[in-house]
Amino acid sequence: MWARMKADPQYAPEHLALEAVRRLGPEARRWAERARSEHPGLTPDELAQQVVRRFTNHARLSGAVSGATGLPGAVVDVGVLAWTQARMVLHMAAAYGVDPTGPDRATDLLVLQRVHKAAETARLALGVAAGRERASRLFATSAGQPLSGVMVKLGVKLAQMAGVRAARRMAAKVIPGAAVVLGTWANSAATKDLARRTTELYRPS
Repeated sequence: MWARMKADPQYAPEHLALEAVRRLGPEARRWAERARSEHPGLTPDELAQQVVRRFTNHARLSGAVSGATGLPGAVVDVGVLAWTQARMVLHMAAAYGVDPTGPDRATDLLVLQRVHKAAETARLALGVAAGRERASRLFATSAGQPLSGVMVKLGVKLAQMAGVRAARRMAAKVIPGAAVVLGTWANSAATKDLARRTTELYRPS
């Protein structure tokens, strides 16, 4: 996945969303099935709140321990946060009885994480990204670009996916020698905000 995103940073969020549904969707479905079996009295809201607490803590921890220096470390920090948030969304979908492996979940991720404003444009971008994944020339698309330029573009795209505040901070700090891109509070706030939007989408009306 990292190779694809580095080779095609313009569509990094789309590559991440597609990979998240492929790899994390089945995990989320198994978790929901097991949780309902072990705790049949829990409501979907209660299951979803378990998910929010779990992954907000994960996001907070990654913010606390982030400190890899330089541009690659900064990109990894925001990439881990975006992946953690995608995992949370898919688990919340499963908690509310929505299939986390369904193809529309990648669209949901991009809209919920505000990469795209509308589902139609998200689907179009996902189609482009999927086609580029299949293209044999994909891994050579960045060959003519300086590595630093590719990593800056990748970092900003992933930070946008992780939250608007994160994107601003990434744009300001993504330079060699940056020690901490996102701290505990920033990661937690962005993840809680995403959880609120996810609840509004998946909770039955």
